Amino acid sequence: MELIEDGDGIRLKVTVQPHARKNAIIGIQGGALRVNVTAPPVGGAANRGLREFLAESLRISRSRVEIVSGHTSRHKTVKILGLSSDRIRVLLFKEGTAKGKG
Repeated sequence: MELIEDGDGIRLKVTVQPHARKNAIIGIQGGALRVNVTAPPVGGAANRGLREFLAESLRISRSRVEIVSGHTSRHKTVKILGLSSDRIRVLLFKEGTAKGKG
């Protein structure tokens, strides 16, 4: 998983599986973080669910998680504000959170 510094934040690629059984970080595939969200892919619900889940996983407010591209796609670029790439890796891949490191 590539984390790119971008001004006041870090960008990462995310592949989202909406309407999943539970919110979960699945691992890394094709350089993107794979995330399941329970929200359906209608009316922006999956995007809101992704932002909420990532914010909770990273222990930050939802306002610090921005979807910068891919609003209507499963393949998104997300910007995390105010955390280092090392801290993001630690929080997303703490024991039992995700399969594999990337």
